[in-house]
This record gives sequence, C-alpha cells and structure tokens, in this order.
Amino acid sequence: MNRPLPFDPIARAAQLWEDRIGPSGTMAAVTGVMRVQQIIQSAVDGALKPHGLTFARYEALVLLTFARSASLPMRVMGERLQLHPTSVTNIVDRLERDGLVKRVPHPTDRRTTLVEITDEGRKRRETATAAVTEIDFGLDGLTDRQTEQLTDLLTKVRRAAGDFTE
Repeated sequence: MNRPLPFDPIARAAQLWEDRIGPSGTMAAVTGVMRVQQIIQSAVDGALKPHGLTFARYEALVLLTFARSASLPMRVMGERLQLHPTSVTNIVDRLERDGLVKRVPHPTDRRTTLVEITDEGRKRRETATAAVTEIDFGLDGLTDRQTEQLTDLLTKVRRAAGDFTE
C-alpha cells in the first residue's frame, strides 16, 4: 500500500464536486465504498495468498463446507456465489488441480456433476479461515455495532438493486 496522504482525497473530491457540479453526498459515499473495497480486497488477498487461494476459491470452499453433503452441483454453486458458469468452472478447475475438491457424478441425475470438498480442502479452508478472521477480513476501524450497521446498510442497497428477494 502507498504512503497515506496528508488529506482525505475523497473529502477533497466531494468538496470540489459540491463547488463545481452540485450535491456530492452520493458521489462521496460511492467513492468511499469503492476505495474501502480495494483496501479490504488487498488485505484479504494478502491473508489468503500464503494458502494458495483467491477470495473466489476460498468462498467456494466455504460454500461446500456449509453444504449438508459437502458437495453441490456446479449450477447451484454459481447461483449461491452469484457467478457466471464459466467462472465457476474456472474456480472448480483450479481447486480440483490443487486437490481441494473433486468432481463426482450425481447419484440420481447423470446430467449433473457434483463438486465435493476433499479432506485437504477442509484443512485448507480451516487455515485460510483462521488467516482472514485474524485480520477481521480487512475491515478495521469499526466497532462490532458499527460493523452490524454497515452490513444492514449494504443489505438495503443490495435488496434495492434486486440482488435477492427475501
């Protein structure tokens, strides 16, 4: 990460926006969210890299760990991870190549392939989880209550965007 600036560039941009364009509240909020996403992504990537994982592959291992049978059809993985089928295939290919998952035939539907987490995948997920939780997933500077409030606010934006219907 670069050296910190002696001023908040988003606050400065918001002031310039306000002076030259108009109300800056939404611009400042979105720019702040995008910058925080970069900060969090960098922290999480740094924690996962020693474990040979990206966040997408880590999410897939967690998802499989949460599945009742420790396996899911690739289509369901894509739906739950909100990824295009090609992305799911690439993630599963890499995890399989690393011995963390295996493809197995569905017991009752010959057209469906299941992805099943291996013992090595479980171990890797455990050590990677310890690494990301140790850094609070890169979300520093907030109390537990503030983290809960942030989650609630982001959930409202996601719901309004049609991310889910619940």
